[in-house]
Amino acid sequence: MNILLRGRDIADLHKLDVYVKNGGYEGLKKALSMKPSEVIDIVKASGLRGRGGAGFPTGMKWSFIPQSEPVKYVTVNCDESETGTFKDREIIETNPHQLIEGALICAYAIQAKAVYIYLRGEFWDQGHALDSYIEEARQAGYAFDNIAGSGWSCPVYTHLGAGAYICGEETALLNSLEGTLGQPRVRPPFPANKGGGLYGEPTVINNVETLTNVPWIMTNGADAFKAIGTEQSAGTKIFCVSGMVEKPGNFELPMGITMRELIYTHAGGIKDGKQIKGILPSGGSGPIIRVNGNDDPVLDTKLSYEDMAKTGSILGSASVIVMDESVDMTWVASKVTKFFKHESCGKCTPCREGTYWLDKVVDRIMANEAQASDIDLITNIAKNMQGVTLCALGDFAANPIIHTAKNFPEDFKKHIVGQSAAPAQRGAAGD
Repeated sequence: MNILLRGRDIADLHKLDVYVKNGGYEGLKKALSMKPSEVIDIVKASGLRGRGGAGFPTGMKWSFIPQSEPVKYVTVNCDESETGTFKDREIIETNPHQLIEGALICAYAIQAKAVYIYLRGEFWDQGHALDSYIEEARQAGYAFDNIAGSGWSCPVYTHLGAGAYICGEETALLNSLEGTLGQPRVRPPFPANKGGGLYGEPTVINNVETLTNVPWIMTNGADAFKAIGTEQSAGTKIFCVSGMVEKPGNFELPMGITMRELIYTHAGGIKDGKQIKGILPSGGSGPIIRVNGNDDPVLDTKLSYEDMAKTGSILGSASVIVMDESVDMTWVASKVTKFFKHESCGKCTPCREGTYWLDKVVDRIMANEAQASDIDLITNIAKNMQGVTLCALGDFAANPIIHTAKNFPEDFKKHIVGQSAAPAQRGAAGD
C-alpha cells in the first residue's frame, strides 16, 4: 500500500483539488479540533520513527519542545544529499500537499510560529513548484492565516541551500537557514531547547518522509499505522534501490520485509544473473554488508531498525545500493571516501584531516603501490575519527574504510605490492 507515494495511484495528486477530493487536509482539520498535546499523543502511540536516518520516535521528539516558550518553529529537512537516496524528491514532486499538511499538523502540535522547508541547493525546480503549492494551500485556507477557520495561524516558507551535504545535519541546517556558515553546532543546547533551535528558539526538525506520514496517522488512527510493519518499526518505508539490479527505483513497502524480497521481488534481481557481493543498506554512510552470493541467509534479514542492527549495519534512510561479484570493494571505499572528503565542512580536525589522509592512502592502494601496513594504517585513521566530531560525518567517513577492509580483506590485499596486484577496477556506478 502507498501512504506516501500515492501520486503513483492517483493522477495529478500534486494538484490541490485532487488532493482534497482524496481526503487531503482532513488530518489537519481533525488535529485542529483537538488539544495540541492530544495530537502529540497520537503520533507517539503510532510508533512513527524518524525516516531521515536516525529512527528516533517522532512523537517523543515533539514532546521535548517546552510548551511554556512563546516562540517555536518547525523545520523540514529536505536536504536530500545522502548517496543513493532519492525518496524525498519524489514526495515533493508528486504528493507535496501531504508534506505541507504533515508539517502544519506538527506545527499545531507544538504551537509553532512558522514552518521552514529547507531544500537541497540542487532542488531549484522542486523548490519553485513547492512555493506554488504552498500558495494554493494559503488561498484555500489551509496555511498562513486562520487555518481551516480555526483561528490558528502558521506561515510556511521554503529555503534553498547551496549544495552542501553537511546541511543535512540538523544544526548545520539551522545555521544555513539563519544565513551563517553551514557547520554543526556544539550541543547542548539541543534544537528542542531554548538557545539551541532556529534563531535560538525551540525547534522540531523532521525529515520529509517522516512528516508526510502524519496526515494518514491523524485520519486513520495510531493503531492502523502501528498495525503495519513490525512492533518496533511501524508503518511503511520508502526503500531507494540502486546499483546492479534490474529495476532500480523507490519502493514503498511495509517495514520488516526482507532484503531478499526487496531486491528480487521488487527490484527485479541482479543484472545478468550475477551473484551479490555486498550491500550498502543506508547509502555511503552506513557499514557495508558482505553477501556471499544470492543464497546467503543474510538476505533474509528484515529491513527494520532493530533487525538491521543485528547485521552490524543500520537501516538509516534505506538507500540500498546493491553490488555484484564484479565490484572491487577497495574501489567502493575509495569513491565513498572521496565523497566525504569533499563534503567535510572542515570544522572538526579529526574529520578534516582524517578524510584527507584516508583519501591519500586509499589512492596509493588503488594504484597498486601500497604495502600491507597501509591497510592497517587506514583502519587506524578511521577508528580515530569515530565519536570525536561534532556531527556524525566523521563516523560516516570512517565506516566505508573500516567495514570494507574488515569484510572484504581479499579485495584490499590484491592491490598490495607483490601480491599479484591487478589493475584497479571500477564499480557499480562507473568512475
